[in-house]
Amino acid sequence: MKTILLAGGLGSRLAEETVKIPKPMVEVGGRPIIARVMDIYSHFGHRDFVVAAGYKALLLKQFFANYHLIANNISVSVDTGKMKLVPTTPGGWNVAVVDTGADTMTSGRIRRLRDWLQPETFMCTYSDGLGNINVDALLDFHRSHGKLATVTAVQPPARFGNIELKGDRVDAFTEKVRSGDTWINGGYFVFEPGVLDYMVDDTEPLEQSPLTQMARDGELMAYRHHGFWHPMDTIRDRNTLNALCDEDVPPWLNFDEELPASMPALAI
Repeated sequence: MKTILLAGGLGSRLAEETVKIPKPMVEVGGRPIIARVMDIYSHFGHRDFVVAAGYKALLLKQFFANYHLIANNISVSVDTGKMKLVPTTPGGWNVAVVDTGADTMTSGRIRRLRDWLQPETFMCTYSDGLGNINVDALLDFHRSHGKLATVTAVQPPARFGNIELKGDRVDAFTEKVRSGDTWINGGYFVFEPGVLDYMVDDTEPLEQSPLTQMARDGELMAYRHHGFWHPMDTIRDRNTLNALCDEDVPPWLNFDEELPASMPALAI
């Protein structure tokens, strides 16, 4: 099963980094965040990727063309120049990098990959959000409802502290706020080939007409993810994710801590 990684955006809120490199190449703990996203799928045995590149696509092509040198140690004969790879941790990835156009929107990028996809279920996500998504459970959920599309619904991380008041008196001051009623699009989609019929315009973001029309047609369901999820939209986000890499197991790879989906699925 193929997994599409949407990797063509400009990432203007990370301009400090993205003026030189595409957003998916911004490093988290010394590795591009796109590789961190791929680690999540790889954990569940999904290692066949199609990168939908756009802005500075050449840098993504160069990165993956040389990834065998980055991910492994090497032994070199200084007399002959003969090089031998010494594997460290086997990745087993198969990666296609396709330039889908610098100005193409997300649904157009998926549409342009039609010839790269088999007539079968495929997965898709953004290359800038990390979560301990149980991909096996996500696929089981998708197969259970028989609709064309599944989106992973996540609860957004708090960006501001919370003040709880009783009258004019501050009753509590907390750093983190999480509302159990707030769900947003966290990416990590599962699609049937029929979704491509909803993607007809290169200028249309996936989140607008395509997903909206699928919802109206009753073809879009949401898998509730109760565990860790965090986007990388700003420098502050990047710094937060960098700090989390110091943990023995980064939270996006700690699948033991994902809470069960005890609530019913969201019909969108």
